[in-house]
Amino acid sequence: MKNNFFSAPGIWGVLLAGCLLACNKESVVDPQVPETTDEPTSSQIQGNVFEPALVPATDARIAQLKVPAGFTIAKFADQLGKPRQLAVSTSGNVYVTDRAAGTITLLRDTNADGKADSKQVVANIANVHGITIHAGRMYLVSINDVYTVAMNTDGTLGQPQRIISDLPDAGQHPNRTIAFGPDGLMYLTVGSTCNACAEPNPEHATILRANPDGTGRIIFAKGLRNTIGFGWHPQTKEMYGFDHGIDWLGDEQQPEEFNLIKQNAFYGWPYIFGDGMYNSHPRPTSDTTYAQYRALTTVPVLTYKAHAAPLAMIFYTGTMLPTDYQNDAFVTMRGSWNRTEPSGYNVIRVHFENGKPVRTEDFVTGFLIDNNRSQFGRPVGLIAHPDGSLLFTDDNNGVIYRVSYQR
Repeated sequence: MKNNFFSAPGIWGVLLAGCLLACNKESVVDPQVPETTDEPTSSQIQGNVFEPALVPATDARIAQLKVPAGFTIAKFADQLGKPRQLAVSTSGNVYVTDRAAGTITLLRDTNADGKADSKQVVANIANVHGITIHAGRMYLVSINDVYTVAMNTDGTLGQPQRIISDLPDAGQHPNRTIAFGPDGLMYLTVGSTCNACAEPNPEHATILRANPDGTGRIIFAKGLRNTIGFGWHPQTKEMYGFDHGIDWLGDEQQPEEFNLIKQNAFYGWPYIFGDGMYNSHPRPTSDTTYAQYRALTTVPVLTYKAHAAPLAMIFYTGTMLPTDYQNDAFVTMRGSWNRTEPSGYNVIRVHFENGKPVRTEDFVTGFLIDNNRSQFGRPVGLIAHPDGSLLFTDDNNGVIYRVSYQR
């Protein structure tokens, strides 16, 4: 695939003009990082590693989880191995992928008591991760491949049919995700192979778009280190995604980025992060300077605590939750490892007003215990059930949680 992202006529004139306005901001340029290699680059950063110990998800521990007033959280299913992403049919059948086991499992709540009472593996695909349902068919994505599968009336699946077989190879970020936009087209996330590097394959660190049959694939947006959770605002139809920040920049850098994602936009990675900060390594390898990259970069609309690791995002349009939650986003934060004090290990809400994101706030907390020395849950997948409740996975203790609201 030819990469002509920077070759539009007159682009450098636009970049340089924009930089005269945007790059002359002392607060967003690290004085230790020079524009060119004529001067030495010097940075001193303290990196930290801390992972809380894993403990079982006992009833007593689950009982102390915190949710807003009026909400209830409980197990929907357990003993699921390493459950990752979720999808749900209009009839309420819940499907969950397990990348480690290479399985898709069907869960049913046949008596509508908020707990799954039936569990069945319905497909096996190596490294399967992303999952969605579109136009009555299931779509699944592994590292290199996209599959479509017929859904039977009893909830079981037909034989997977591969429609894409040449997605970029994995590296540091093998977790592909998939969704269909309001335009009826397929969107696929492809993370970077590294923490921060100049990728030789232009499809890495991107969101791709293709037709439902897998044809016509293009790079939709780039400079996204690892945007796993994304979706479209129900009213504005604008696309948003939460990107993973660069590691080893310190406890508070890089914040996780909540981006308004537009076609052909560039989001900075690996050279620019946050509100326009320069990443000291790697330096730009072409004739493009930091300032020019910054002028091209679309900065985030909101940020969240560094290293919290956003994993899934949905916009809520159900009827169970209070009306104030309508059209807001929910995001799972799997949790940090590259930080002195852990961040994440929770589910957050992104509150929108007049179709625009204005703030983030905690929604489910309490998985960190023992003064942050231990944890019993790392949230990953997230869906809204047809009954209006929220379901999210924990891939450490093999649990799916259900969050409901009693009016």
